[in-house]
Amino acid sequence: MINIVKLIIALLISSFIYAQQTPTNKALHKKIDRYLTEGVANGFSGAVLISRNGEIVLNKGYGLANRAEKRHNTPKTVFSTGSVTKQFTGTAILKLVEQNKLKLTDVISTFFDGLPEDKKDITIHQLLTHSAGLVDVIGDGDFDYIPTDEFFKTLFATKLLYQPGARHRYSNAGYSILARIIELVSGQDYESFLQQYLFEPAGMKQTGYLMPEWDNTTLANGYARSIIDLGTMVSRFQKAGKVSWVLKGNGGIQSTQEDMFKWYKALKSNTVLSEHSTKLLTTPYIQEQQGSDESFYAYGWAIFNSERNTKIVTHNGSNGIFFHEFMWLPEEDVVIIFSTNAYSREVEITWRLKKMLFDNSYQPKPIKKNSYFLVMDFVKKNKADQADALLSLIKQEYGNDFKNANVLNQVGYMLLENDPNSDWTLELFKLNVQLFPNNANLWDSLGDGYKNKNDKENAITSYKKALELDPTISASKKSLAELGITVKDTPQKEVVLSPELLKSYTGTYQLDSGHLIKIVEDKGKLYAEFAGRPGMLLTPRSEVKFAIGSRNAALLFNKNKDAKIESLTILESGEQMVAKRK
Repeated sequence: MINIVKLIIALLISSFIYAQQTPTNKALHKKIDRYLTEGVANGFSGAVLISRNGEIVLNKGYGLANRAEKRHNTPKTVFSTGSVTKQFTGTAILKLVEQNKLKLTDVISTFFDGLPEDKKDITIHQLLTHSAGLVDVIGDGDFDYIPTDEFFKTLFATKLLYQPGARHRYSNAGYSILARIIELVSGQDYESFLQQYLFEPAGMKQTGYLMPEWDNTTLANGYARSIIDLGTMVSRFQKAGKVSWVLKGNGGIQSTQEDMFKWYKALKSNTVLSEHSTKLLTTPYIQEQQGSDESFYAYGWAIFNSERNTKIVTHNGSNGIFFHEFMWLPEEDVVIIFSTNAYSREVEITWRLKKMLFDNSYQPKPIKKNSYFLVMDFVKKNKADQADALLSLIKQEYGNDFKNANVLNQVGYMLLENDPNSDWTLELFKLNVQLFPNNANLWDSLGDGYKNKNDKENAITSYKKALELDPTISASKKSLAELGITVKDTPQKEVVLSPELLKSYTGTYQLDSGHLIKIVEDKGKLYAEFAGRPGMLLTPRSEVKFAIGSRNAALLFNKNKDAKIESLTILESGEQMVAKRK
């Protein structure tokens, strides 16, 4: 009897503590709304929907869907869902399983003729779990309209990265295969099948690529770096009248917060799939990272375990402009749906919102301005004689080890294109060479800044400095020729590096976006592996600089004060990307 009393008391105390820790929906709405509203001044733009125990906690838009028209984001604004599209594809496959039109164990040679031997036995399950060993992408971007036969012929001709089923490695191309299987088995276009069997039963009328009757006033424009207006994704689809195989099935589905909430309710109530199929959809099958139990992959969903030992079903997706994240905690009847049309790492807020839901004491750090937005915002509000103040602000916000040379460079070129008389253009380029004095590309940009101001003498000096740092930089040669200075081409000498030095560069490097670059050494040669693509040969141009395959790009290895490699820099098309060594 005493033990029962103690148990009841313990349960009451536990319930009281949980109640103290977990804020009410009304308090949550106020707290989260204030947090997001304050973020708008720092470039936050999008929409958030949160539901708990069947009650809407928050459903609101923030910032602008179209800045030129001063049109605000709302719960009805159409955003790109990115790779959250994959769980629609997974659901469609399971719908075909329910219709007895295929099995998860089916091999892809059932659907495609003339497959290479190494790919004939890849199963649908392996495609769904990213364990087929396929490369990540085929083609040049989301809007590369490769004909169907050519796309899949090229994809199936690629070398497998590992034996199918051995491990997880994210592959957008694998989901393109699934989309094609859906078409071949159903006899319908991929989007038509989704509309008939997924979206219509769920009541979703504003979800798809081309089929919804879009109201242009609801479409969100995308803002790269939160400053560059790139228009809507729907207009790109409409202009082409089709969806590329680079994107179909793995990304790019457009939707609203309200439609995605309908999708959540359809999954929860087994409106679209049976309870058994929904369980298959969200079962954790394979570790996302070998040796780590932090996350697993299901069928288009990533599965995590919460601090409370409850299940988290989630996925996010981005094209670098839009970002969408869908988080579902089925055991706690919680869903968080977040979309933004101005993506940066600073606005990945879904996990912060989750913590706010369950921990009353948690106060997230304010949403920061991304570095591009910070610079542009400062430039708009201050005169060019405040360049030193801008440098101080950058160091204050990002530290003295600020390593992204793209920021000032890109903002400078934006001004050069849109406001060529601005004094800020030259000042930004000057600041950049002050921060990165050994970057040839930035001296070339400074030359462009001086040329824009008709300062021929300093322009020539800057272009020559660029060539001194990198004799292969063709843009500086061309600009000097335009200014009447001829630069003789010097033959590229073969550079031979020791095996020990090459091996010192090997390892994994991570970009700010989270993507990994692997540097591997094989038989005295160095290779770089980007996002699941086959390794690209790195040809040495100096001890630390390498050409990347046949691309007009370079890779630099960066040393710290102790002469150890701490990061690498990729230079291509006037941009610079830094990846830190893990």
